[in-house]
Amino acid sequence: MKSESDILVDKSNKDQSFQDTLTTIQKLLTHENKTELIKYVEEMHNADLAEIIQNLDDDNRSKFILSIKDSFDPEILTYLNDSLRDDVIEKIDIKKLASDASELDVDDAVDVIEDLEVSDQETFLSSIPDSERKLIEEGLNYPEDSAGRLMQRKFIAVDNSWNVGNAIDYLRNETENLPEDFYDVYLVDKADKVTGIVPLGRLMSSKRDVILNKIQNNKTRTIKVLTDQEEVAYQFTKYAMVSAPVVDDQDSIIGSITVDDVVEVIEEEREEDILKLGGVGQTDIFEDLINTIKSRFSWLLVNLLTAIAASTVIIFFQASIEKVVALAVLMPIVASMGGNAGTQTMTVAVRALATKELTPTNAIKIVIKETFVGGINGIIFALIVGIISAYWFNDNLLGIIIASAMIINLVIAGLVGTLIPISLNKINIDPALASGVILTTITDVFGFLSFLGLASIFLI
Repeated sequence: MKSESDILVDKSNKDQSFQDTLTTIQKLLTHENKTELIKYVEEMHNADLAEIIQNLDDDNRSKFILSIKDSFDPEILTYLNDSLRDDVIEKIDIKKLASDASELDVDDAVDVIEDLEVSDQETFLSSIPDSERKLIEEGLNYPEDSAGRLMQRKFIAVDNSWNVGNAIDYLRNETENLPEDFYDVYLVDKADKVTGIVPLGRLMSSKRDVILNKIQNNKTRTIKVLTDQEEVAYQFTKYAMVSAPVVDDQDSIIGSITVDDVVEVIEEEREEDILKLGGVGQTDIFEDLINTIKSRFSWLLVNLLTAIAASTVIIFFQASIEKVVALAVLMPIVASMGGNAGTQTMTVAVRALATKELTPTNAIKIVIKETFVGGINGIIFALIVGIISAYWFNDNLLGIIIASAMIINLVIAGLVGTLIPISLNKINIDPALASGVILTTITDVFGFLSFLGLASIFLI
């Protein structure tokens, strides 16, 4: 097993290797050596090419795309950030892109075409074979982020009465119609309803005369075509699935989802939750200046309004603050600690909701636990900040007041840190998006209110 230092060395070497590749490409672009550039990148994986495109500056990016456009593989687009994807497509002939895209899996082709302008979509679809166009159009008809968009149209389905020999002969004779990668063989009845799933390894290791339903999995799990991709990812993770058949409203098989597609979904959902918790709707590192400002402005405006609402509490205690200057020095501490403690609780709750670890059956228990955690941490930090404040301002009563306010606010932080995500989830509002601003407002209000209120009662 590698040590931590070995892992860091490996990462450093990989980073250096990529940087060397990027430097070489930049030099070739500077000297406009197109032939050498094409030769240099022709054996690279499409994911690496996408990473290179994302790391080049605007000028070199344009030169690079124009240099490789004749051999540009549309699969590169599936690895690119959405903002850059549009910029790349503008520099490539859409008809040429469409003809090359016929080699893509249908789900990847749908991913590429869904963000195109309507006119470009029409040009793209008119430039590919009828059979491919029909499958892509069907994919586009399903809701975004559904299993229908995610599934591959090529899959292996055989009669559930067959034996192993029949299945193996079928696979050998139908090579042109097989998906590029598959892990399971689906057993279906006369109505195309899935009755069983046989892993490929089990099929190849069984004798030819064994009936397929004798070696099928104990459980047959299917996914409805309109299932949200987040639920699809959850099922794959929960049941350790490598592939699953997708069925329509009549339970007839129409596609298949494989684990490589689900890994992408998991990454997308993780990134989406992180961005939402930070008040950013989407990745905008490659967006132009104006669009980036627009995308962040609305959320900052909401934060400004909530900050003003919290600050109005201070107005009611203006006279107290003027008489005891120490209050102005110490009151941000109570609000800040409450906000940080609440954010810890909220992050755990949002993650637990996403993974279905936090459910209606255990919600009360979790709320009580987090409230107690807030209270205990409140007592510990109350002692610390109370002693420091009493010594700092030579006022024991002030130390007791800030300690009491700290306990109150951290208890509230633990309570609302779980209740807010649970409540938002209950009314179908994404807790990752809206929890943070609500939590911060509540902990600020109660932090100021408890500290300044107690100070007004006992000090003034």
